[in-house]
Amino acid sequence: MTSSRKTALVVGVLFILTFITSIGAAFAYGPVLTDPHYITGAGADTRVFLGAALELFLIITNIGCAIVLFPMLKRQNEGLALGYVAARLVECTFILIGILSLLAIVTLRQGGVGADAGSLVTVDRSFIAVHNWTFLLGPGFVDGIGTGLMLGWLMYRSGLVPRVIPLVGLIGAPLLLASGIATMFGAFGQFSSVAAVAAFPVALWELSVGSWMAFKGFKPSPITATSVPVVGAAELSSV
Repeated sequence: MTSSRKTALVVGVLFILTFITSIGAAFAYGPVLTDPHYITGAGADTRVFLGAALELFLIITNIGCAIVLFPMLKRQNEGLALGYVAARLVECTFILIGILSLLAIVTLRQGGVGADAGSLVTVDRSFIAVHNWTFLLGPGFVDGIGTGLMLGWLMYRSGLVPRVIPLVGLIGAPLLLASGIATMFGAFGQFSSVAAVAAFPVALWELSVGSWMAFKGFKPSPITATSVPVVGAAELSSV
């Protein structure tokens, strides 16, 4: 297996894992996000901890994608490649804040015996609002800039994958960004059908490019003409 094929395999697997961990976390968080009286009820704290663990792994896979791709992408455009790494870091910062907001609800639920129920519910809703904003601005808005536009353009220009794949991201990213701005100004709900449709092309682009790299590898390109070092598990675990 060539060095470029190993790189493609590692990044492809990491991209696929971002989907598994993010979707798994969304399901695990279900009760805390939907029950307005979660903080005063019996709770499902184990599910929240599971969701937090999955999102922590999501952070590792997100950053891992950028780090492993960087040595190759910088040959196309070092500034954009570095921008993609930075965008991933910013996105993961938002995700981490969202994790902390939900863990804070669990802490208050477990230690809130005797506290005023109305006040606890208000605090619960406040932390949920923080989580929703971090989701909109991180995996929504910043991801549209980083993975949608920056990585999409780098993949399109380099020809590392069939150009129709990053083209979907380049078309979808402006839709995702416009949707995020419209949501901020109250044009429609964050979890509305309109927002879901706007997010679909970028999600399709990320899943497609991850699957292609994992199962097909990179297409022949001047960028793959020389070997590219693969970041190993030890390096990724230290992220």
